[in-house]
Amino acid sequence: MERSQRRAVKPEEGGGLRVEREGRVWRIRSLEAARQVLRARDATRQAGFTAEKIPQGYLDHHPILVSDGPQHDEQRRKVARFFAPVVVERYTEQMERCADRLLDEAGARGRVRLDDLALLFTVEVTAEVVGLTESSVPRMARRLVSFFNQPPFDITRDDLGRSGRQWALAAYNGLVPVVRFYWADVRPALRRRRREPGQDVISHLLEEGYSTTGVLVECVTYGTAGMVTTREFIVMAAWHLLEDDALRGRYLVAGTEERLAILNEVIRLEPVVGHLYRRATAPVPITDGGQEWTVEPGDLVDVCVRAANADPEQVGEEPLTLRPGRSLPGGVNPTVLTFGDGAHKCPGQPLALLEADVLLTRLLRRSPRLVGQPELGWDNLIEGYWLRGFELELEGEPASG
Repeated sequence: MERSQRRAVKPEEGGGLRVEREGRVWRIRSLEAARQVLRARDATRQAGFTAEKIPQGYLDHHPILVSDGPQHDEQRRKVARFFAPVVVERYTEQMERCADRLLDEAGARGRVRLDDLALLFTVEVTAEVVGLTESSVPRMARRLVSFFNQPPFDITRDDLGRSGRQWALAAYNGLVPVVRFYWADVRPALRRRRREPGQDVISHLLEEGYSTTGVLVECVTYGTAGMVTTREFIVMAAWHLLEDDALRGRYLVAGTEERLAILNEVIRLEPVVGHLYRRATAPVPITDGGQEWTVEPGDLVDVCVRAANADPEQVGEEPLTLRPGRSLPGGVNPTVLTFGDGAHKCPGQPLALLEADVLLTRLLRRSPRLVGQPELGWDNLIEGYWLRGFELELEGEPASG
């Protein structure tokens, strides 16, 4: 049996055909077929993150996460500049100061829950990029986490498999955090950016003519998708590094390029978002290993990211082990489908990797010791994992290096 180093494993995801159809739902576990679906830009629309339940026509600009077609392309083109590698690098010193401050405070106490520290770190850094700079970071972090307090749902069912009571609870649990987030975080940021525009996402949205509600929706997107998911990645990467002496030693002496290769491989193996969904709006031909299928209009496609990221026909031998720098086919990202592909590919990859590298290099220099195994659970909204109770003992001062 193949050795597996993957920590985020859902038993119900094990096995299955590379391309499988169940009624009008397709499960795609082949990387080749998955990329064909995700790149079928004119024949599919976003169906993940409950996109199909978001009312149309109420916003002057449909949210970038769930929009499609020319509008999405234009939105993405304009906002991508804030997450380009050369732009993201400008935040390096700020990230370093933030990481050092948080770790100094934790070192003085002797212990820290890394999932809590990583949340504060990612929220503070990403808030600068977005422009959410006029409120308390710890309080904003708590408000962002509350967005995930939602009843479970089944995206393959028209009613999402929720009862009337669950829908009412979902509406309440969704509305209350949004209102609090607006008044405490978005509203003061908007007032500041209207007076003093900056080089951030909110200033850009205002320049584009977004309404207050439109800006709020985008801030919710960047807050949940950009900040909270990066937190999970950082904690997962730390877990692997702390329990693999050879990998940790390599990471500590490596240059930037090699460190990023290690992080790329960790998040290939452990993608935070495990499923991407698309609804076919026209026939989508797909092929895999010489076989052919056609996804018909109206069919739902479940791109199984964890399976596709470990497709041995594309990522090579031992796909469930960490092999930084593994050889991949031309055009395949080192993180494979972790950040998506096609029109909805996440632009935040450079920022997430840099954030993780800055915090982890500083953390590991303090010779942290894992006190106990973290609890792993699953979030239904983003089809992703979470790690909690990741408690570490820290030295007060970082080791030289």
